[in-house]
Amino acid sequence: MEIINNSPSVIIVLHEIYGINHHIQKVCEKFSLKGYDIICPNLINLRKPFNYNFQEEAYKYFMRNVGFDSAVHQVKQIVKKAKQQYDHIYLLGYSIGATIAWLCSVEENVCDGIIAYYGSRIRDYLDIMPKCPALLIFAEKEKSFNVQQLVISLKKLNSDVYMLNGKHGFSDPFCENYNEKSFEEAETLVDNFLEKNC
Repeated sequence: MEIINNSPSVIIVLHEIYGINHHIQKVCEKFSLKGYDIICPNLINLRKPFNYNFQEEAYKYFMRNVGFDSAVHQVKQIVKKAKQQYDHIYLLGYSIGATIAWLCSVEENVCDGIIAYYGSRIRDYLDIMPKCPALLIFAEKEKSFNVQQLVISLKKLNSDVYMLNGKHGFSDPFCENYNEKSFEEAETLVDNFLEKNC
């Protein structure tokens, strides 16, 4: 999915395990209306996204058929091509997309900033020191790990790290964990981050 406004800045939106669903489409449209060009690669390469009820199947599909290494390679290729056209390149990822953005940040001059929403697998890559500005936004409650401990570790890595009220998916209006107040707080953090780093 691409939306072209002939902007000097592009946001590469990286979806969750589900693929390019209504939430990701809305994110793309919102940033397009703010004047950015948008590139949203279909990392799972399926015509239809997974339904939220099939979370486990979606995760298994991603890990078996795509995996982080392949996804990072795909995104770096997109960034390389985008560099020929854009002055500013940002990666905006949700969940696995957030972890992919984090993994891309390890190299010099890959992009001008990453924004990562609830990238729970970032905890597996704490040896990374991002080479660009990084905004990391986490939900306060996660089933599989201690968010507070992760936030403390990440703050040592010179990143802007925030923990907002709610559960994984709080910024997705189509998700049962949607939290409007935290969604709005996150929006403000993202807008300020982009303004500061543009």
